[in-house]
Amino acid sequence: MTTDNTIVPAPADQAAPPQDHAARNKLVISLLLVSAFVVILNETIMGVALPHLMHDLDITAGAAQWLTTAFMLTMAVVIPVTGFLLQRLNTRPVFILAMSLFSAGTLISAIAPGFAVLVIGRIVQASGTAIMMPLLMTTVMTLVPPESRGKTMGNISIVISVAPAIGPTISGLILSVLDWRWMFILVLPIALGALALGAKRIVNVTTPKDAPIDVLSVVLSAIGFGGFVYGLSGLGEAAHHPTPVSPWIPLLVGAAVIAVFVLRQISLQKQDRALLDLRTLTSRVFTISVAMMAILMMAMFGAFILLPIYLQNVLGLSTLQTGLLLLPGGLVMGLCAPTVGTLFDKYGPVPLVIPGAVLLSIALWGLTFVQQDTSVWLLLAAHLTLSVGLALMFTPLFTVSLGSLPPNLYSHGSAVIGTAQQVAGAAGTALFVAIMTLQATSLTNTGADILTATTGGIRSAFLCGAIISLGAVAAALFIKKPAPRAMPAEFAPGH
Repeated sequence: MTTDNTIVPAPADQAAPPQDHAARNKLVISLLLVSAFVVILNETIMGVALPHLMHDLDITAGAAQWLTTAFMLTMAVVIPVTGFLLQRLNTRPVFILAMSLFSAGTLISAIAPGFAVLVIGRIVQASGTAIMMPLLMTTVMTLVPPESRGKTMGNISIVISVAPAIGPTISGLILSVLDWRWMFILVLPIALGALALGAKRIVNVTTPKDAPIDVLSVVLSAIGFGGFVYGLSGLGEAAHHPTPVSPWIPLLVGAAVIAVFVLRQISLQKQDRALLDLRTLTSRVFTISVAMMAILMMAMFGAFILLPIYLQNVLGLSTLQTGLLLLPGGLVMGLCAPTVGTLFDKYGPVPLVIPGAVLLSIALWGLTFVQQDTSVWLLLAAHLTLSVGLALMFTPLFTVSLGSLPPNLYSHGSAVIGTAQQVAGAAGTALFVAIMTLQATSLTNTGADILTATTGGIRSAFLCGAIISLGAVAAALFIKKPAPRAMPAEFAPGH
């Protein structure tokens, strides 16, 4: 690798004493963590609100689902471009761009006069969210030394795992007393505050380079990943009712265009001109870690959509009760993450990832036995087990995946991880919903009542997730801590 591609500290900070660097780095990472938590929270906050929006905006369930689908679709389209953005622009302008887009989207959503404008607001929100997470991970890998990355990545795990987990709880609490617009009104001052504080306090900790952008790669990325995620989302919708276009068409077109995109990146990366440098995948540890994270996202988003359906449609719990029942799992992930990070720094990934994969699989297999009268306490135990399993895996996987790459590929590695997560999340949601609906329809056609059919469909969907989880258990056996890399000369004190 040439040193031209290496991300280096900003020249203005090179003469600063080490303690100043430490204080600066801590401030930058803390501001990025808070901002990322706010933006990621919005990815799942809409799920519980869909029934309210269907009534207030007079729209169908299929249309309402686009408030979530459009968000995920935009994330899948924008994230592959962030590898280029993080190389071309410096830390502060990228942060301002991300939080400005998110704040603008939140404002548009809060004042939206109708459904179409609300969807536009969600798309603008997602554009900012898509930039924030790769920015956070790339900055951490650039600033934090390998021996203490686990603890910092533990904090990132709080953002990535807890924010989506508590999104339904927060929206349930808000909707129990306020109008749906308050989900955006309450977030807006927090987002604007983070933008103002970050614009004032965040300093540039990377040096941009003149990275040319390949327009054809951007177009291929948008069509490929956008079409693929749209097709996956359509599979879940098609299981409910016929769609204007078969979801298999955008799914297959998206897959074909992704293949062309990959071939073009392989060609361009020889001249260091790739939009998304796929040399990251030549690292075995990185590839296995990303595959495991994809399985985790499928399981997590699948469970997030199935459990509320089961709790409300089968057990008859209210929206608020459902949110409160799922809250302990999110809190457990948050409480576990820093400890997991510390344990990773001390013992490495193996003692964490393997038990985590086993707990994940046990929880999903346990959920395949749900009945119409299953105790909520058993469901709470299963959800807590699932949450602990996820907490044990997220931090080590993030750390070893990016830690196995050279510094000049951190931004591209972050983009690959983000893209894989969005595609896997969409796939998990679509797959679980489709299996649940198809099985429930089949049982209804054989004379089963609605509760029996719904329960049977949910059991089948969890069975699919449990089978997929076995892949995570197998992959966990191959995770290992990457060998320490020598610090590039550009990072040496006083260079």
